[in-house]
Amino acid sequence: MSPLRALGLAGLCLFSASALAAPVIVAEKQPLNLHAIGMFFVFVLGTLAITWWASRQTRSTADFYTAGGGISGFQNGLAIAGDYMSAATLLGLSSLIFAKGYDGFIYTVAFFVGWPLITFLMAERLRNLGRFTFADIVSYRLDQTRIRTFAAFGSLTVVCCYLVVQMVGAGQLIKLLFGLDYPVAVLVVGALMLVYVIFGGMLATTWVQIIKAVLLLAGGTTLALLAMAQFGFSYETLAARAIDSHAIGKAIMGPGSMLADPLNAASMSLGLAFGIAGLPHILMRFFTVPNAKEARKSVFYATGFIGFFFLVVITLGFSAIVIVGTDPQYFVGGDLKGALIGGGNMVAMHLAKAVGGNLFLGFLSATAFATILAVVSGLALAGASAISHDLYATVFKKGQASEKDEMRVTRIATIGLGLVAIGLGILFEKQNVAFLVGLTFGVAASTNFPVLIMAMYWKGLTTRGALCGGCAGLLSALLLVILSPAVWVTVLGNAKAIFPYDHPALFSMPLAFLVIVVVSKLDRSARAEHERAAFDDQFVRAQTGLGAAAAASAH
Repeated sequence: MSPLRALGLAGLCLFSASALAAPVIVAEKQPLNLHAIGMFFVFVLGTLAITWWASRQTRSTADFYTAGGGISGFQNGLAIAGDYMSAATLLGLSSLIFAKGYDGFIYTVAFFVGWPLITFLMAERLRNLGRFTFADIVSYRLDQTRIRTFAAFGSLTVVCCYLVVQMVGAGQLIKLLFGLDYPVAVLVVGALMLVYVIFGGMLATTWVQIIKAVLLLAGGTTLALLAMAQFGFSYETLAARAIDSHAIGKAIMGPGSMLADPLNAASMSLGLAFGIAGLPHILMRFFTVPNAKEARKSVFYATGFIGFFFLVVITLGFSAIVIVGTDPQYFVGGDLKGALIGGGNMVAMHLAKAVGGNLFLGFLSATAFATILAVVSGLALAGASAISHDLYATVFKKGQASEKDEMRVTRIATIGLGLVAIGLGILFEKQNVAFLVGLTFGVAASTNFPVLIMAMYWKGLTTRGALCGGCAGLLSALLLVILSPAVWVTVLGNAKAIFPYDHPALFSMPLAFLVIVVVSKLDRSARAEHERAAFDDQFVRAQTGLGAAAAASAH
């Protein structure tokens, strides 16, 4: 997930803000971290055991895509939090606060504000109207073939961009922490992802997410407590010492360069807030619960876990300013004004070593690896379901595909996505992939979200309007990212960007809504009238859940 985050190495690659895009700094291969390797194997063996158990429970497409709809609200809330709390949230945001202070805090808040939107506007209707993918909702009263094809390609664009970002970040991070060669690290992540998804489906992916969330919450909280103990658990003391220790002093407590351009800041915020509501692997989680009540609970719990974790990350960032920022052993050549050993995103790891020693560093390293595995598994499952359920079963087979055939296509699609992710991850090793993060959230906010929210709430939506608006959002987001400084200057080497902003959402998302409304209003075809008339039936089901898919089983 996860996000538009710009940081130097793994965090840049995982969840970076293209606003701060800089050339990728390739991680230096490090000596083996035996504590991390040991804990890594414990995690892998545990999750493989879960996958074996899940494979024995997964007998149908409903089991594979949505764990049979039998996940509780609390479990699903933890899993959603696991999807959202990536390694880059821990590494990237703590490093951003370490470097920028208040700017990093604002950035953290921007990631969080999308959750009320999902809670109050989408969660209940998602569960009542959908079954396996968000295309189920969009195509509920519109043309199945055209809308599902469009939704599948929108989902695959988001999934593939995000997969590449995660795989590049995974390779750099594991190369740094475990001493593996970069291609080997990418292959390990890809192979484990394939095992989890192909054999365990959503049930295995959900429990991997839950375990990862618990590990990340426990590790982050423990690290924050150990760090705060050095300040007498006083935030006032922490703030005062952080101001004294930082190179820019009191300026870390006020807005800085990241908020200097209001339009860029607004565009970034829109992309973050509404992009969350268009990420296929997040939306898919709402179909794993038995009913709309549990869907609401899911977001309630996820919001609590994520909000708490972000507070922990903020604490880590400010603590590191004092503990790591004043200790020469964590800087190249012992120069406090120089670069951090391992790159700018290793702040949390250095803090773990400073307050907890090598054992705690090993635990946090293994946890960071676990987060990557969990996120890429969820992404692969979302992409495979778009291919097998939306394209194969519904578009090509017109709903006549057997469950056995659909499961076979899902597994083939998963292997294909995994190979693509591994190949592109290796290919992009030394490339700046910040633009992929911008594109991921730009497409999600400008393509998936407008079509989805209008399908839920606007009676006047027609197939023609949804297709034209969605395509306008997709193409404009893609074009603006290409013309932005992150690609036009940093990647393509031009002197000046044609489009001066790093994030497209402020321009591409309103365009998508405008085209949806205008084209739908102008559509006077018989098909359009039928689609408008069908909204009442959809509204009843959205509000009551009558006719919604029930849980196949309880796991």
